[in-house]
Amino acid sequence: MKGYYSRKLHSLLGVIPLGAFLLSHMISNFQAFEGGKEGFKGAVNLLNSLPLIFFLELFLIWLPLMYHGIYGLYIAYQAKNNIGNYNYERNIRFTVQRITGVITFVFVIWHMYDTRFQIMIGKITHDDLGAVMHDIVSNPVLFVLYIIGVVSATFHFANGLWAFLVSWGITVGPRAQRVSTYICMGLFVFMSVLFILAMTGFRNSEFQAAQAAIDVVKTVLA
Repeated sequence: MKGYYSRKLHSLLGVIPLGAFLLSHMISNFQAFEGGKEGFKGAVNLLNSLPLIFFLELFLIWLPLMYHGIYGLYIAYQAKNNIGNYNYERNIRFTVQRITGVITFVFVIWHMYDTRFQIMIGKITHDDLGAVMHDIVSNPVLFVLYIIGVVSATFHFANGLWAFLVSWGITVGPRAQRVSTYICMGLFVFMSVLFILAMTGFRNSEFQAAQAAIDVVKTVLA
């Protein structure tokens, strides 16, 4: 039973609440593609208008993320990857799950530093997030790195959801697990496409115009 409950908690937090947060983040960011600057701004304002938003983020995002991420690094370090000896699908996904977990953790820290942390220290406001994302994804190198990050995150969640359904006894038997594989991998593709479309939306010139206006205001205030 050593580590059993720690792994169960790690698995649970990866789906609830972190998986739910990833889905909501995907929906709000997709507004940049579907609704442009105003659509994204409305989605951000809606999320930040929730009551007790600080405590919701603390207990439903930050603390679960720290536990899941740090303990996940420990699991990845302890994992015995034998993909060279047993080159079958589940074994490949087991290895990729560990790799994408590390990439996702690093990517999330980087992304949060560029966005949420800058808001916390007062350098930007929530209204500036679209312009910040425009600057990031307009850089070809950063755009590719962001694609790697979001695809890693969506695979890690979708494949982790499949493992969650197995380990918690929800999908029992080969047929149920095969069906859940198709569903979870379909979810991975769907989420990846929406996130990438969102990033292309942030490259739109209207977000650049917003950044120019922000720079003018900052210059005047300085």
